Amino acid sequence: MNNNLQNHALNDIVHVLEEENVIAYPTEAVFGVGCDPDSETAVMRLLALKQRPIDKGLILIAANFEQLRPYIDESSLSPEQLQSVFACWPGPVTFVFPAKPDTPVWLTGRFDSLAVRVTNHPLVVDLCLAFGKPLVSTSANLSGLPPCRTTEEVRAQFGDAFPVVDGLTGGRKNPSEIRDALTGKLFRQG
Repeated sequence: MNNNLQNHALNDIVHVLEEENVIAYPTEAVFGVGCDPDSETAVMRLLALKQRPIDKGLILIAANFEQLRPYIDESSLSPEQLQSVFACWPGPVTFVFPAKPDTPVWLTGRFDSLAVRVTNHPLVVDLCLAFGKPLVSTSANLSGLPPCRTTEEVRAQFGDAFPVVDGLTGGRKNPSEIRDALTGKLFRQG
């Protein structure tokens, strides 16, 4: 199987995102559901699908650090703190950064921070580059069910018509580690 998205499949899934819809895609450990982070409509659809309250905040997954800059305030980090983050990226470590004041509340929830990750999963990198920005990323599962690890599991939970980037996860057993970019504090073990 080709680990990079074919052009027509990539164009199709980008169109779904541009239409403010939610998609599923493989990440480092599990499938994620995601959408356009700048579309309140799309994020509300994702939250309704997941039965997730807005106040919990969301994670953004990106192809590179540049894609995250519109949402986070890196100026409050020292060069050493930034270097600690960059030493883990690209990879399966999510960092919580201070959010820019204009970052939408539908992304930050009740926080003044935002969880972000630069992925090394080739399908997600291709997708974020083609879409031109990061994606919202939360585990692909309905409330009370385990996270999906295959395309078949996504279809079983969300239905055959749900738009899925067909591919393999990165093989990790646990979801991404989550750390505070300012303090290094571990929020979730990876």
